[in-house]
Amino acid sequence: MLEVAAVDAHAAEDAASIAPADAATQSSAAAAPRLLYIDNVRWVMITLVLGMHAADTYSPLGNWYYQDHPRLGPASTLFFVTFQAVLQGFFMALLFFIAGYFAAASYDRKGPRAFMAGRLYRLGLPTALYVFAIGPVTEYYIAHSWHTHQSFAHEMVLYLTRGRFLSGTGPMWFCAALLIFCAAYALWRAVAPTRTRRPARERRVGAAGVAATVAALAVTTFLTRLWAPSGASVFNMQPGDFPSYILMFALGLAASRWRWIERVDDRFALVAAGVCVGVAMAAWTPLLALGGALGGQSAAYGGGLTWQSAAMSCWEALICVGASFGVLAGFRVWVGRRGRIAKLMSDNAFAVYVLHPPVLVGVAVLLTPVDLAPVAKFALLWAVSALACFAVAAPIARRMPLLGRIL
Repeated sequence: MLEVAAVDAHAAEDAASIAPADAATQSSAAAAPRLLYIDNVRWVMITLVLGMHAADTYSPLGNWYYQDHPRLGPASTLFFVTFQAVLQGFFMALLFFIAGYFAAASYDRKGPRAFMAGRLYRLGLPTALYVFAIGPVTEYYIAHSWHTHQSFAHEMVLYLTRGRFLSGTGPMWFCAALLIFCAAYALWRAVAPTRTRRPARERRVGAAGVAATVAALAVTTFLTRLWAPSGASVFNMQPGDFPSYILMFALGLAASRWRWIERVDDRFALVAAGVCVGVAMAAWTPLLALGGALGGQSAAYGGGLTWQSAAMSCWEALICVGASFGVLAGFRVWVGRRGRIAKLMSDNAFAVYVLHPPVLVGVAVLLTPVDLAPVAKFALLWAVSALACFAVAAPIARRMPLLGRIL
């Protein structure tokens, strides 16, 4: 089994929560190697965020600033549904797990006040930048999704006075939710400090734990979607997806205490990933066919007291656990190094996450007259917008004095 290298807690925390380390952090981390495979996981997951939003542009699923709504055949529809369902099943939950993993050590080192001050700076400030600047500019000037002929100043007044900004987080809902999770964790640590600070002991990850996690994810997701169906939004957050986010963040905290990432055997992790993802994908087409999705009847999958919702909750739980195991173990075994390109991607990952909506929407608007099949157009949009974000927008923005500190 590959052992995880020792790492400075502050640097690791920043890598996990998708925000980059500041200059002081980088200098303090110089004496200890970073978890390079976690850095690689981080920027790859953020690249997948761009892929999800590129798919939203042409897919019948999802909600995005700009949607082209092309005519889709059965094969294209199945591609988008499968691609987005698999991504939605694990990639944001995995980021919450990684963030939780490093939150515990950060709290231990900093204490409650410094911990929350750091979270407010690294998560709250970029979220505010997006809500009050990047998001409105994207909607009004690029996507035209406010559907108005009034001036930008007039619409901004309405945006603020009518409380629309509360749902204006865009992709920064993740940072807003993570900030809430960190605040809840800090409160819990203050209420039960002795129990939380007990020393870590050997607790191996086994098949029973994997099965219990899948079951917990499936049951809580199904129960939550009885009252909050998939797609229902509250302040730009979808409660139907939050059971996996909350549980994975909590598992990240536990993994930090029990050193699960360091101690889990790579072979076990890859086998668990293969079993979970293999079972899920083998059941995918029968699930769509028997439940009516292939015939256009998809509402029952999103929630309610239906077998389709229960089956979908189980399917997502398998994908979440299996893909998370597979990504972490696979990157640790095969993508544990970082060359120049990977360093560029890692250094700019958080800036890309914050800045990608106007870039991706702008490219999508420019591609509107291009006559391509929807799947090919999606691939082109994803590639061009990712290149523009990582190679141009993020590096330039990070060199700007004030914006660079925020990003």
